[in-house]
Amino acid sequence: MALAKHPRRIVDLVEQGNGFAAFWQERHLCTLATSRLGGPPHVVPVGATLDLGTAIARVITSGSSYKARLIGASGSSGALVALCQVDGRWWSTLEGRAVLRTEPEQVADAERRYAARYKPPRPNPSRVVVEIRVTNVLGNVLSLPGS
Repeated sequence: MALAKHPRRIVDLVEQGNGFAAFWQERHLCTLATSRLGGPPHVVPVGATLDLGTAIARVITSGSSYKARLIGASGSSGALVALCQVDGRWWSTLEGRAVLRTEPEQVADAERRYAARYKPPRPNPSRVVVEIRVTNVLGNVLSLPGS
């Protein structure tokens, strides 16, 4: 049986509701899963930000990190990834295509977003941005109280 191709559509994250939006603004650590060539998934803890209006999630990292190298090797079409966060029984996974952004203005923007959600990142002249165009949302945060 052939697996279905991952969708390329962008989801409307605003339609996910207030509980979803709040969950992705609160301070939670995340995991980023990428695919190794011919091997098991590569899953690492990360800090991430989500822009609901554009359906773009961002992770700042060093350009020499393994996750950055895996994503960079995928070229302009991007790498399929999953970004997940959990808090007790509440969880949300964002699936999409990730590309590396190295432009200074993109890195500075991602650093500002990271500082707003977590804390100012330490200086890193080799920093890049993993930019994820979200194409699918999984989880149970839509049923958070007050959503």
